[in-house]
Amino acid sequence: MDYKTIEKEDYSGTRVKVLGETYAPGVPESRGVGEDRGWRKHLTDRNEMLRYLKNGERYWYSSDWHGSEKKR
Repeated sequence: MDYKTIEKEDYSGTRVKVLGETYAPGVPESRGVGEDRGWRKHLTDRNEMLRYLKNGERYWYSSDWHGSEKKR
């Protein structure tokens, strides 16, 4: 793949080549609506969704850690 490069100055004033745009042109696909509802398609009702979200918050914001994140 042929990448676009841009010349910029680094912190010392030397001209360097850096990567330019590397994404594919177009419009992003929407997620979470219609047939493709993302993670919501696995959950049947509002209570299951709330339980899923509360578990996620507990994982990130809890003071006790489990699994590979356990502090030693």
